[in-house]
Amino acid sequence: MGAYIVGVLVPLVVTLLLRNSKNRKKRGVLVDVGGEPGYAIRNYRYATPVETAWEGVTTLAELFEYSCKKYCDKKLLGTRRLISREMEASLDGRSFEKLHLGDYEWLSYREAFELVCNFSSGLVHLGHKREERVAIFADTCGEWFVALQACFRRNVTVVTIYASLGEEALCYSLNETEVTTVICGQKELKKLVDISGQLDTVKRVVVMENEIQSNGSTAIGNSSWTISSFSDVEKLGRENPVEPDLPLAADVAVIMYTSGSTGLPKGVVMTHRNVLATASAVITIVPDLGSKDVYLAYLPLAHILELAAENFIPTIGGSIGYGSPLTLTDTSNKIKKGTKGDASLLRPTLLAAVPAILDRVRDGVRKKVNAKGGLAKKLFDLAYARRLSAIKGSWFGAWGLERLFWNFLVFRNVRAVLGGRIRFILSGGAPLSGDTQRFINICLGAPIAQGYGLTETCAGGSFSEHDDTSVGRAGAPLPCSYIKLIDWPEGGYRITDSPMPRGEIVIGGPNVTIGYFKNEEKTKEVYKVDERGMRWFYTGDIGQFHGDGCIEIIDRKKDIVKLQHGEYVSLGKVEAALVISPYVDNIMVHADPFHSYCVALVAAAQAALEDWAAEHAIEFVDFSDLCVKEETIKEVYASLVKAAKAARLEKFEIPAKIKLLAEPWTPESGLVTAALKLKREVIRKTFSEDLAKLYSSS
Repeated sequence: MGAYIVGVLVPLVVTLLLRNSKNRKKRGVLVDVGGEPGYAIRNYRYATPVETAWEGVTTLAELFEYSCKKYCDKKLLGTRRLISREMEASLDGRSFEKLHLGDYEWLSYREAFELVCNFSSGLVHLGHKREERVAIFADTCGEWFVALQACFRRNVTVVTIYASLGEEALCYSLNETEVTTVICGQKELKKLVDISGQLDTVKRVVVMENEIQSNGSTAIGNSSWTISSFSDVEKLGRENPVEPDLPLAADVAVIMYTSGSTGLPKGVVMTHRNVLATASAVITIVPDLGSKDVYLAYLPLAHILELAAENFIPTIGGSIGYGSPLTLTDTSNKIKKGTKGDASLLRPTLLAAVPAILDRVRDGVRKKVNAKGGLAKKLFDLAYARRLSAIKGSWFGAWGLERLFWNFLVFRNVRAVLGGRIRFILSGGAPLSGDTQRFINICLGAPIAQGYGLTETCAGGSFSEHDDTSVGRAGAPLPCSYIKLIDWPEGGYRITDSPMPRGEIVIGGPNVTIGYFKNEEKTKEVYKVDERGMRWFYTGDIGQFHGDGCIEIIDRKKDIVKLQHGEYVSLGKVEAALVISPYVDNIMVHADPFHSYCVALVAAAQAALEDWAAEHAIEFVDFSDLCVKEETIKEVYASLVKAAKAARLEKFEIPAKIKLLAEPWTPESGLVTAALKLKREVIRKTFSEDLAKLYSSS
């Protein structure tokens, strides 16, 4: 009997010790700072903010050259060869483009550096002057990265523009920055042609594809622009090399236009020092980085998360393989049947993602598991529950051999979707739900580091460590940043709150950018320099610090609406809770101050709803018809209420009425940004009649 008691007590004691050791670890510590009074935390390992991790390196141009010399013969840039494009018709008669892609073809660090130097020289001979600005307007690809580094070697400021940006915002961005040279893809060239009469300063266009299609060249035949292919510019520079004109740390590297979630985009001015500080901080956080690491690049390079990542990877001798969201997996929309997706072919070890993409991975896995049903579903549910128990710290969860068993039997096929070698995922751009974080962590067997940062802080802010198994938090401050909370009395948040200090998040450090281009009023509003010379950015986000120094984002000042009876509703908080419903592809909660309740627009998840309809023998003509049926609305609403209760939302926070929308919200529709963030004002205007009906209906 004594042996049985020991067998029970020992695991319990070990579990308690493990939990206590994790709780005791300090990841962030208090720090004395200047400026507005608040509650400030720094990274526990660095007393002062990190500016550079490489001796003698102060700019991104120097960092890239340093990396290329150190890892000259290793693979750097990989691109898949396009074999063919085909149009396939679906059952409903619509046609879709499918791509047949070949293997990855690689450039070594030496070859990439030569290409950068050649293209840099080619720009000079093309007529581009140092004081003029270059805009890169294209989807993420190897040429994008080469063009960026080439501009850095001439100390030319790069204006980054999302490929999905609409005509008005595109025209505004190019004219405001007085861009003279645009480097773009073939489809972006057509957009430029359409607004050519509205562009004041553009003189030269470099097209990344070597073949300029006939319709494009005809359209620009009457223009004063000089049109060149990327390869022609590279060849021009190769035959006529020019010495580099390297920048200083304080020189402007990038003017990055935000994706315009609240109106026209703002240009954030970043120096080399700013971006370098973030790269220097990240290298201290991710464990065991080295030349064996492979990074899958598919997010927009016009987004600071991707730009910082791709400038960081060469410093460890890693490889960057390019893909796209539409060719990511074997079943992605643009992948021709029988062709491997980017991830399964590249087999990356590192991946950056935004929550919307991870939510879709989770939903896709769940859908496949539910479709199989029977024993397969029971095994998956059991394996998931056993691993979840272990991750939560229980000694009775699946550890050791049992963990290996479940990985081989159940999770191996899930991991194969992304190549089977993922060992670290960075999630940024928006808060990641705890449900998705746990699900991806267990199924892919890799830690998910949730980061918090903004374009204005060069993605630098906080970053959760690989051994932090908690969910819903964004980690401790990065080594390049201090994070301070200040009181926001109007919202009821104070640093004296119990049990945790709460307030508006203010970020300080060398990663904090100069401000907004030609917008001094807005810059003065949200950027401050304290009496010690530290530059601070007022984020507008509300956070709370946990006892170990980790930040949790709990609200946003702009997203808070006061209802008719005085209750405050945080729209973003409610949306994050409800989006986990399997019937929701996207959701926008709307609150009117003249009413006592909120409502919601729901972009419905087509596959999940059609499966439900088939299971319940509900007939419908098409998906639009299904979305207006009373029983469908009741089913979706019930799932939202269930998700709301699980998230412990107050009754007034739960939407009283919903409208189901059949069409997905994509960057092309203009309803979400390229980073998949809601464009609230655009959505409100687009569906103003639907919102009015939700409030007027009894």
